[in-house]
Amino acid sequence: MDPRALPERYRLILCDLWGCVHDGWRLFDGVAETLAAWQSEGRSTIFVTNAPRSAAAIRRQLDRLGLDPGLDDGIVTAGEAGLAAVAGRSVGFCGTPEDRADLEAGGLLIAENGFTELACAGLAAGETVADYAARLAAWREADVLLHCFNPDRIVHHQGEVMVCAGALADAYEALGGRTRWYGKPHSGIYELALARAGVTDRSTVLAVGDGLQTDMAGAAAFGIDALFVANGIHAGEEPVFPAGWQPLGIVPTLGTSPAARA
Repeated sequence: MDPRALPERYRLILCDLWGCVHDGWRLFDGVAETLAAWQSEGRSTIFVTNAPRSAAAIRRQLDRLGLDPGLDDGIVTAGEAGLAAVAGRSVGFCGTPEDRADLEAGGLLIAENGFTELACAGLAAGETVADYAARLAAWREADVLLHCFNPDRIVHHQGEVMVCAGALADAYEALGGRTRWYGKPHSGIYELALARAGVTDRSTVLAVGDGLQTDMAGAAAFGIDALFVANGIHAGEEPVFPAGWQPLGIVPTLGTSPAARA
């Protein structure tokens, strides 16, 4: 399947960013042309991302990468969904200094000690889940509720694998810790995206993504079709989709796709 030749019925495209549009460092070849093709056909595109930051922060990142802001119709992030859930309450925090500054600017109230809830945006560069063993145990002992602001487990960045908040939340759940998740594959982020677009007919919506646990599982659970980008986070793997469900198609990338599988 050619991502620039989608069936006409899809009027709203919910497109993942990291792994589909960029790798955190550069835009993928041909993606801007695909977005422009969708736009020329009268389709709307909303970027739906598990990034733990605000839409404004993601827009600034896309601007730095050189993506024309006229090629999409908005951004919905897991970070904003999580921020709304803890609004007005002081919570603990783990994540990068950049994540913290962005979320605090959005109204996140951070407590350094004595908290009963925690906003988990991710890990610092170079850290692994094992580095958090003592902290996870302490949070579990205190029965801290962990709010996972990014369900992704890993991302590829400049050829390196980076561990995300979802991996930390998995480890916390394995200890019996309480968690709440925001972003794909959970329905709230899709409902927010459809509301932003003013769309109610799910048969007109197509999700595009490279994550099996997030993009594909989320689309299947929400009852919308999906296009799987194979050369993203699961490059080189044989994809396994939710039982009884298949995506509309599989493409290597969102650029030119001569080797796409229908």
